[in-house]
Amino acid sequence: MTWIIELLVSAGVILLMAYILPQVTIKSFGTALWVAVLIAILNVLIGWIFTVILNLVTLFLLKSVVRLIVTAIVIKIADKLVRNFEVKGFWPALVIAVALAVASYFLDRSNDDEQQQMSRVSQPAMQLLTV
Repeated sequence: MTWIIELLVSAGVILLMAYILPQVTIKSFGTALWVAVLIAILNVLIGWIFTVILNLVTLFLLKSVVRLIVTAIVIKIADKLVRNFEVKGFWPALVIAVALAVASYFLDRSNDDEQQQMSRVSQPAMQLLTV
């Protein structure tokens, strides 16, 4: 369920960035959703290869920057694969990567807060069961 929410939020961020940045064009929310799915798949399939290579070059000192650059590269690859999605230049792809990272951070943070809240609620119930 979390993965679906992350995809929907990512598609919304991509659509918002297309609205804000004049170098990015996208046809519809469906295209944005398809691009979000494609970015996720490409990050899993080839993103780790770029990440390992670039982290070796930087001696693992710039992991966050490398991850953003790899995501921007994956966005440019998605640009070439999807007809109704266009990113003119690398900088707009990097801005989209930063926006996706920020959205992902806030989603992860809210998910962690929810899990902590659930564990606090279940602790008294567990204490009643053990007594």
